Amino acid sequence: MAQSAAPATAPVATPAAAPAAITPISLKTIAPWAVFFGVLMLVLLYFVGAEQGATALISGEGVHEWVHDGRHLLGFPCH
Repeated sequence: MAQSAAPATAPVATPAAAPAAITPISLKTIAPWAVFFGVLMLVLLYFVGAEQGATALISGEGVHEWVHDGRHLLGFPCH
């Protein structure tokens, strides 16, 4: 019995799925979150970079010890 190399039926092409519509994110949606994270980053930058000595808002060495390695990692001098 001889077999042919071509399949007996042609493959059926399936239609490609249409890409989902991408809705743009408005500035009104992003602005409050951007302001929140911007203020949060400034507060963190203050505690890592300037919370010691005469400018300290919190007395003692607690904050300094918590952010000590972060200061050196970011290049802030602390001693």
